[in-house]
Formats: sequence, structure tokens, C-alpha cells
Amino acid sequence: MPSILSRYATPLITGLFVVSLVSGVALFFHLGSAWFHSMHEWLSMVLILPFVLHIWKNWRAFLNYFKRPAMAVASVASLAAALAFVVPVLMADGATGRSGPPEFTAVRAMQNASLSVLAPLYGQDGNGLAEQLRERGYTVESTDMSLNAVAEASGKSPREILVDLPAIGN
Repeated sequence: MPSILSRYATPLITGLFVVSLVSGVALFFHLGSAWFHSMHEWLSMVLILPFVLHIWKNWRAFLNYFKRPAMAVASVASLAAALAFVVPVLMADGATGRSGPPEFTAVRAMQNASLSVLAPLYGQDGNGLAEQLRERGYTVESTDMSLNAVAEASGKSPREILVDLPAIGN
């Protein structure tokens, strides 16, 4: 069995790398995200096993890379590239511990804004938006409340109130 695994480690790495390459490029250009997102995530996880088998099979040769400066340079460059993505997110979202796509940030801002600030988005003033929410079963004590506060006061999740919002103002 080990000879079968070691025989297929490199071909599996090659095949899975090509799949990861194509799906990663498609995701980068926002092409077929519905097709490629799960494929890219899952098959990248599957790639771990043949990678480990490949390293195991070629352990002695692999150790030789550490005797030359190329491995140190490549490792430092890879770490620096990763940090170029991580550091800005940590600096921007470090206080809240939140991150994600910009639309998530916009939704969080909406959830934390007062009803009087949000009301014009729905063609209403603060009192009109508050009344619309009350008609849908929400507890609204003032137009200074945020959507999150209204949801909490009503015993509902913040997601539920976001789902109900599009019907307001129509």
C-alpha cells in the first residue's frame, strides 16, 4: 500500500494543483464563483494528503533545500506576502475582531445605526420606520434605537430584522 501511495503522491499533487490553480484564477476574476468556491476550498484541503506523502517520499532531498539560502529566501518571501494581506485586516478590524467582505461591514454599520439615520434609505422618517417595524411585531421604544437593539428588544435575531427590512417602504 505505501508504494501505491508514494507512486501517486506527485501525480495527485499535480492534478489537484491544476484544479486549485484554475478555480483560484476563476475566483480571483469573479467568474463562476458558485461553481468554484466549494471546489477550491475542499480540493485544496484534499491536496494536503498528497503533499504530505510527497514530502515523506522525498524527505532527504527536501532537507537539502534547507542547506541553501533559497529555502530561507522563499520562506521569508512567502511569509511577507501572507502578512501583506493579514496586517491591514488586523489593523482595520483588530479592535472588533471582525473582518470579511466589505458588504458585511456595510451590513454591520446598518445594524448599529439608529432608526432615524436608516429611515431615509426606506423613504421614511425615523417615526415612520419605527411604526413600520411595530406593525411587523417589533418593539421600538425610540428612533434612537439601532436595528440590533430593536431586534433584541423584540426577542428576535439581528438577521430576522434584516430579512423584514426590504418589505418596508414598498
